[in-house]
Amino acid sequence: MAAATTVRPRAGRAGRTKARPKPPLEYSILYTATLCLLAAGSVMVYSASSAESVLKNGDPAFYLKRYLMFGALGLVAMHLISRRSLPAMRSLTRALLPIAFVLTLTVKVPHVGISVNGATRWLGAGPVQFEPSELLKVALVLYSANLLAARPAVLGSLSTLCRPLLLVVGGACLLLLAQPDMGTAMVVCFSTFALLVAAGVKLRHLGAILAILAVLALIFAVAEPYRRARLLSFLHPWNDAGKSGFQAVQAMIALGSGGFFGVGLGESVQKIFYLPEAHTDMILAIVGEELGVMGIGALAALYGLIGYAGFRAAQLARDRYAKLLAAGITALILSQAALNFFAVLGMAPLTGVPLPFVSYGSSNLVVLLGAMGLLLNVAATGGAAKRGRGRGSRPLEAVAGGGDERSGRDRGRGDRRARGARAGNRRRAAG
Repeated sequence: MAAATTVRPRAGRAGRTKARPKPPLEYSILYTATLCLLAAGSVMVYSASSAESVLKNGDPAFYLKRYLMFGALGLVAMHLISRRSLPAMRSLTRALLPIAFVLTLTVKVPHVGISVNGATRWLGAGPVQFEPSELLKVALVLYSANLLAARPAVLGSLSTLCRPLLLVVGGACLLLLAQPDMGTAMVVCFSTFALLVAAGVKLRHLGAILAILAVLALIFAVAEPYRRARLLSFLHPWNDAGKSGFQAVQAMIALGSGGFFGVGLGESVQKIFYLPEAHTDMILAIVGEELGVMGIGALAALYGLIGYAGFRAAQLARDRYAKLLAAGITALILSQAALNFFAVLGMAPLTGVPLPFVSYGSSNLVVLLGAMGLLLNVAATGGAAKRGRGRGSRPLEAVAGGGDERSGRDRGRGDRRARGARAGNRRRAAG
């Protein structure tokens, strides 16, 4: 009987190639939630803008095409940034913040900045426009994370915090208020405050900063007539439903018409020249009218997933900078989403802040997708190594939670005691 021969498969190129490691759960959640929000945004931008686009541009998909174009550009930026090394991206921080400041100042130059609805916030020509304040808020998060990571001693007192950090953030907010853009200034303040909490600033210092911010916000809100009108219309929108309270009242009508399940996709009435800025700042009202509470709840759940995965990535990151960066970007996205939710639902004054990844807005969409690339970078690289914290890294108690290091040391002592006991037993048995 012929001997059986063993056939060994040749090791080809595919056999030599190692399988790509599975990305961490936090990375997958962030990536999936972002794509879901972009998909929802493309549907709702088309639904909210088609009627206006037909009359203004003769093309019902005019805003949808631009949303998809800038969304694709933002996705390219997100993928490129998520694959670069974090130290290389960190080195760009020093150049990014001055550039953002200069561009934000440039919008106030006569015949250079573009004014829309009484606000001068844009640069560009024709259909291509850019809003520097969107870049400024991300640059401030990068600057704050870098400073708090490199110089943890500034957390010791309010005076050391003010000189390098709070003065820069305050100057940026003054520039934003001059445009005027109080909504973006509020987002900057909220994200900076979240960074300070994550960095471990003392509670009494946080309380003092919060009290100062509240007083300044009240002063700025009352000082300008249009801000004062918005504040009063927020408190009593139906008292002036035809002027200052018009947008808030129309949003309430849209939300009330939607009920629990909505009137149906594409069936909104308020988007047809009743609700101003239906496809940008007020797109959540159209979601509520067409998809009801279920649609709003689905969007809120997606932002909740981003919050969970983002802060989890911050908790698992290798070093202090990665932790602060992930916490700051997550807080930036969530604070902007929360401010839009509260304003549209009638729980806060209208501030003109778009809904992240959903509202139509080229600058906001591209810049936030680039920031999401940084968060994905931390989730994919820093978040994979909670067990191997880098040398010289200082943990963040507010992000990592209490007890992790103590429990690790206790486990180490227990392991050493157990090994010593086993060695002693072996010596006694040999003797």
